[in-house]
Amino acid sequence: MNTDTPRGFAFAGCAFLIWGMLPFYFRALEHVPTLEVIAHRVIWAVPMALGVLIWLGRTADLRAALGRPQMLAMAFVTAALISVNWITYVWLIQTGQAMEAALGYYINPIFTVALGAGLLGERLSLRQWGAVALAAAAVVVLTLEAGSLPLGALLLVFSWGGYSFFKRALPIGPNQGFALEALILLPIALGFVVWTYTQGALFAAQAGWGDLLLLVGAGAVTAVPLMLYANGAKGLTLSTIAIAGYTIPTMIFLISVFIFREPFEGARLVAFPMIWGAMALYIWEVLRKRRAMLVAQSLPQQGPG
Repeated sequence: MNTDTPRGFAFAGCAFLIWGMLPFYFRALEHVPTLEVIAHRVIWAVPMALGVLIWLGRTADLRAALGRPQMLAMAFVTAALISVNWITYVWLIQTGQAMEAALGYYINPIFTVALGAGLLGERLSLRQWGAVALAAAAVVVLTLEAGSLPLGALLLVFSWGGYSFFKRALPIGPNQGFALEALILLPIALGFVVWTYTQGALFAAQAGWGDLLLLVGAGAVTAVPLMLYANGAKGLTLSTIAIAGYTIPTMIFLISVFIFREPFEGARLVAFPMIWGAMALYIWEVLRKRRAMLVAQSLPQQGPG
């Protein structure tokens, strides 16, 4: 995709808005055990994902994927990684650590660049190395003050970075891929709910209508933004997606500081500006590459001879 379209902005913008506002949703479920929230995310996302595939007429792709062991194996990997990401994120929000979630999602694009260099042999520019170094230094600053690594943020980074990396190798459309991952996780989610019910510890069994609606709605806030983003990405350039993606951790950060009143002091006053500096270097490099590509496309093509 070489140009940005209004349709692409509309779909992706809605997805980013939902993702950025999710802290409010999961904070409203802070009294529900994290694993039960995740189980409901999976269970109620399945009918939504399948409904979209039926509406798009793409169920044949899903049936074909279910019959291919190699594709199923890769989908098991991506499903495991995305479930770790969901668990970590919801737990951070529920326990008043939204700022650490923002930290993880600020670092993630930079980690993806480093992952490409380490696993795919991609060459990094000086600005990219600078972004990686600043992000790593920010983690060191936070670690030195706390006496331990920011494990929640790093789990978000590694799980989402790994998910994005392996997702590239999953030869299926994004909507079909999400439905496949949800179906893989469905037996685990159902098994957890049944087991928790037999132990008399299932929150939903005693919940009021408000909490039940929030738990059912967790499927929608999981599936809808992913599908909106998948469709929006078709109408946006990669550079626009890369830069616009930073609106999500920025919204989470602002919510954590101004709404949830989480402390922004000590090492955070040093680490977050370092992260923002790394973000600026990352965006600078993305824009430089975009300009270079546009210049190359505008040059007259030379014929043979």
